[in-house]
Amino acid sequence: MLVKPTVAIRGLDVQYDGETALSDVEFELPVGRSLAVIGPNGSGKSTLLGALAGTIATHAGEIDIAGAAPALVLQSTDVDRSLPITVRDTVSLARYASLGLFRRFAAPDRAAVDRAMERLSIADLENRQLHELSGGQRQRVLVAQGLAQETQLLLLDEPVTGLDLVSRAVILDLIDEEVDAGRSVIVTTHDLGDARRCDHVLLLDTTPIAFGSPAEALTESHLKQTFGGRVMRVGNELFLDDPHHHH
Repeated sequence: MLVKPTVAIRGLDVQYDGETALSDVEFELPVGRSLAVIGPNGSGKSTLLGALAGTIATHAGEIDIAGAAPALVLQSTDVDRSLPITVRDTVSLARYASLGLFRRFAAPDRAAVDRAMERLSIADLENRQLHELSGGQRQRVLVAQGLAQETQLLLLDEPVTGLDLVSRAVILDLIDEEVDAGRSVIVTTHDLGDARRCDHVLLLDTTPIAFGSPAEALTESHLKQTFGGRVMRVGNELFLDDPHHHH
């Protein structure tokens, strides 16, 4: 039996005020696989996730996603200290996507929230105010919120950039666990090492430069085409010389 891919994109174009943000994006992501989207600032990485999540309008092309709408997790930002919301409340918001605003939580909803918090190692923080947390803890809360939606596709926008080692390890392990469980994950990154952890890589600079396995996509020629002079070779290793991001 032919298995439908989790994501199939054909001829995707996105424009903002007449300016092209994405052009001619095409790929398929099989079920139970991870995809790293890597490219310079302004290359369309976040725009691609927004188009997949349905939060950004497309100009042309087709997006076919198997199952329910994907869960989109953005980078953690500072939280208004006057906003009274706990960690549990934040993660619980994920369930309203399927519940609606006026239905009561049931046992399956509470269980989904509990599982997500346990997996991101934030269960002990459940009654803490979101604004009291460190940046890494807040990012884990947001990933737990995405996880609690229990969709087949998780979209993570630079989820470990600038995080502490513990939060970084927890989130990267979570990505591997999701794939091992047969779900799919798309993650944007500026880190070649993180990209190589994924099953597939899309090199993007408004238009796709390369798509394939890490070995196929992350070649020196492809990276130089995408990042220009910011690619350095040290021995047999390639690095991105990007002062604005941690590698």
